[in-house]
Amino acid sequence: MSKSMETPLPLRILNLILIGILCLTIILPFMHILALSFNNGMDAQKGGIMFFPRDWSLENYTEVFKQNNLINGLMISIFRTVVGTTIGVGLMAMAAYALTVKTLPGRKYITLFIFFTMLFSGGTIPYYLVLTELNLTNTIWVYIIPSLYSVTNILLLRTFFNQLPMSVIEAARIDGSSEFKIFRTIVLPMSKPVLATISLFTAVGHWNDWYAGTFYVRDEMLKPLATLLQEMLTRQDALADILLRSSGSQAYEMLDRVSITSESLQMATIIFVVLPIVCVYPFIQKYFVKGITVGSIKE
Repeated sequence: MSKSMETPLPLRILNLILIGILCLTIILPFMHILALSFNNGMDAQKGGIMFFPRDWSLENYTEVFKQNNLINGLMISIFRTVVGTTIGVGLMAMAAYALTVKTLPGRKYITLFIFFTMLFSGGTIPYYLVLTELNLTNTIWVYIIPSLYSVTNILLLRTFFNQLPMSVIEAARIDGSSEFKIFRTIVLPMSKPVLATISLFTAVGHWNDWYAGTFYVRDEMLKPLATLLQEMLTRQDALADILLRSSGSQAYEMLDRVSITSESLQMATIIFVVLPIVCVYPFIQKYFVKGITVGSIKE
């Protein structure tokens, strides 16, 4: 690289400073939440806790693990995240590749129809009626089938596929390769960065979703982890409200014995939910770093 193309030193220093500030805005709030999760709840109400616990306590996490169906909810969350992400990303990638084939009949109208669904929806009640007619409510598949496709992800994948070297794909077609073989042996290996990114977004969406388990599932054994934790926080808030509304010496004695608050329990819940995704991210990060060079071809 010539000297004229090198980034000036002041600009590089400015970039490092901005990146450092951005990292701090992400890390420091997480450290604050972690400190509160390991601190006594009533002591945390006094304030002054920044990045280290003042009164160490594991009672917040003990309360989280007291739920009898917590492990079952964890298995449900893992199942829907793994299966939903695998099937969803595969189908979205195939749909996006089909939209890049110029010989596809009605390609522009199909794209317009898909984009239309991104702007308008029938609403909550019609959506629930459709799930009921399809017999998806109160089943584990209500977490997976309705969320197989994301218009935004399909458009992102299509944009990336359009930037691939078409000469290689055309050469494979001339050699007699089918479209599925081209997709499997050429397009997918060259698209690892965008596939890793879409997979991460999809997995996080499945893992953090509590809405479907709350409104579309009645069986307690089918509720995912996020739904169980959300319900637990709701019950904790209700208990705290009852204690605050109570009067007399008995209420004050109960408050004195309480070492867990809704806020401290919420902090422990956040850490418990976020930790699996944080552990998975380092294994996917390499595709973000190598995003420009993976699958590159010199023509």
